[in-house]
Amino acid sequence: MTLQQLHYAIVISETGSLNKAAEILYISQPSLSESMRELEKEINITIFHRSKRGVSLTNDGIEFISYARQVYNQYENLLDKYGEGGIRKKKFGVSTQHYSFAVKSFVELVKNFNVAEYEFAIRETKTREVIEDVSSMRSEIGIIYLNNFNRGVLSKLLRNNELIFHRLIICDIYVYLWKGHPLAEKKSIKFSELADYPCLSFEQGGNSSFYFAEEALSTKDYPRIIKANDRATMLNLMVGLNGYTICSGIICEELNGGDYLAIPLEKDDDIADDKMEIGYIVRKNQILSSIGTLYIEEMKKYLGVE
Repeated sequence: MTLQQLHYAIVISETGSLNKAAEILYISQPSLSESMRELEKEINITIFHRSKRGVSLTNDGIEFISYARQVYNQYENLLDKYGEGGIRKKKFGVSTQHYSFAVKSFVELVKNFNVAEYEFAIRETKTREVIEDVSSMRSEIGIIYLNNFNRGVLSKLLRNNELIFHRLIICDIYVYLWKGHPLAEKKSIKFSELADYPCLSFEQGGNSSFYFAEEALSTKDYPRIIKANDRATMLNLMVGLNGYTICSGIICEELNGGDYLAIPLEKDDDIADDKMEIGYIVRKNQILSSIGTLYIEEMKKYLGVE
């Protein structure tokens, strides 16, 4: 097993295609395939399931890639500190639930660096993938939220993946909708008043669960619910269908525009006195990079917390 083979396997897992990986790695596709067959034979597992549609990780492969990323990232860190010659971009990645403040903070961070020297990545993605990205070191930092309902399940998942949650801010629950919505003029909204409008929720994929929902009150009975994959689609559905979503009330007009409002959700018999605790996750005992530290500082600055 060589570092080169680990690198090959990681790139294949990220592209889902031997042809695309071969292009990125500047190697012929037959040579890449042969290298992977030799690796699989040596370690006696099947890393990739191959089909006409591309390649995907097997269960053994998922575990293997997680370790491979850790080893290869440490190798890259050694090159950064002690390597000679050549110019290699330093990498920094963030995986996050769909929070505009996380993107805005990322924008402000990147402004301070020469992007010709760094490879930056921000991934707005599903809750489980945020956790997997940080666990596998694909991203250095992840952004998620906890509340009374999901805390037990997600905290156990974080522990099992040797991840630590650090609180950024605790928020009340708001209704997020566009300014032309029939309820937009209200100072606060009762849950019962939302029954006539579709609830919008970020899709969590095949392994979806109430516990992985990005929105608070995921167990409530919604007469109409529509799933979306990205914030742009969510905003379009708010305008086109008078949809709404449940959120933290932290919105960024610079990124989302000024056509949307966050209105407090009233506490009543149907709504428990719950809050959203938003924070970042990192690997246990990990020493943050200087860029990671600056990113957290940017988030705290935006949120107005120490």
